[in-house]
Amino acid sequence: MHYTFEFYRIRPGDKAHATLDRVQQEASDLDAAMMKARSLFASLDLPQRPDGVRILDEGGAELFVWNPGGH
Repeated sequence: MHYTFEFYRIRPGDKAHATLDRVQQEASDLDAAMMKARSLFASLDLPQRPDGVRILDEGGAELFVWNPGGH
C-alpha cells in the first residue's frame, strides 16, 4: 500500500501546523509504515527539524500522528 508521510512544525503561539515535506512510501501495512515514518523522522534532511509526522492513506485520510515531544 502507498502511504504519504507528512512532516510538520507546530507554531507555539496558536498551534498552527506548517508542512515541511511530504514523502511517498510503500509499506505492507500500517505498522510497517509507522516504523518507516519514525526512521525517516530522525534521518530526513529538512531545513527545519519537524515536530511531528502524519501518515495518510492513498485517499488522504489520516491514519496515524506521531509527535515525539508530545505536542
